[in-house]
Amino acid sequence: MPGQSSVPDDQVALVRRFNRTYTKQLGLLQEGLLKSDFTLTEARVLYELANREDLTATVLRRDLGLDAGYLSRILKAFGERGYLSRTPAGHDARQSILSLTAEGRAAFEPLNQASHDEIAALLARFGPGERGRLTGAMETLDGLLGNGATDPHLSLRPHRPGDMGWIVHRQAVLYHEEYGWDDTFEALDAEIAASFINNFDAARERCWIAELDGRIAGSVFIVRNSDTVAKLRLLYVEAWARGHGIGSRLVDEAIAFARAAGYATLTFRTNDVLVSARRIYQAAGFELVSEESHRSFGKDLVGQYWRMEL
Repeated sequence: MPGQSSVPDDQVALVRRFNRTYTKQLGLLQEGLLKSDFTLTEARVLYELANREDLTATVLRRDLGLDAGYLSRILKAFGERGYLSRTPAGHDARQSILSLTAEGRAAFEPLNQASHDEIAALLARFGPGERGRLTGAMETLDGLLGNGATDPHLSLRPHRPGDMGWIVHRQAVLYHEEYGWDDTFEALDAEIAASFINNFDAARERCWIAELDGRIAGSVFIVRNSDTVAKLRLLYVEAWARGHGIGSRLVDEAIAFARAAGYATLTFRTNDVLVSARRIYQAAGFELVSEESHRSFGKDLVGQYWRMEL
């Protein structure tokens, strides 16, 4: 009911409008999906059976969020049509491993191809730029709501052309959305990134780009301050990628590199409102040296200076 949630009504209305748009675009309101004899739910069950191994009814019900009785009726109908085979699960005699028969795969293939063709036709309506925006927005939505089918793959790589602009852009957007910081923060990030590129010392400086399933999820830098002191800079993790230990992994990599590069001390400055980042720093072994109130980025902040002896 209105008033029981802190979510603004206009945001709720936007999601509902999006739901109406995509159900119409993908033909989800039709009696049979993609002009087939299958409902949307039946088609989704077929897809899971065709693309996953060691699948049980319990796992299928959990992953799709289906009522047990509803799923049981679907599986029974598939069995009666010769689409489904069951073999005992070695880990639990009460469970059966579900898989499609040859007849089941033959029934699924036209549906799968029709889905591919329909989406390809939808995307063909847009130019490359618009198509990139559309698929990028869908990727963001998928990441925020959670795909959950597999554990995402985290990897770290060095910077390459285009990364500095991306980092400056994303940090400016994120810190504005989450803390209300103005564009002077973007200017500061741009100065740091430009200085890193213009004065880059590969032996004693490094940038790490974190990617989650191939998508940029965060970054951190080590920059030289003196022969004995290095600075940790521009640590951030995208909101959609949090909860996977990315921040800790980035900081650990930065510390290990600083040690290997021969620095005696690693320092950084931050602000006390960045609570999650502070927990990462503390867990890694940094010590808070000093604090000072200041006015920056359009906000009254408490700046902090942290240090670690390597």
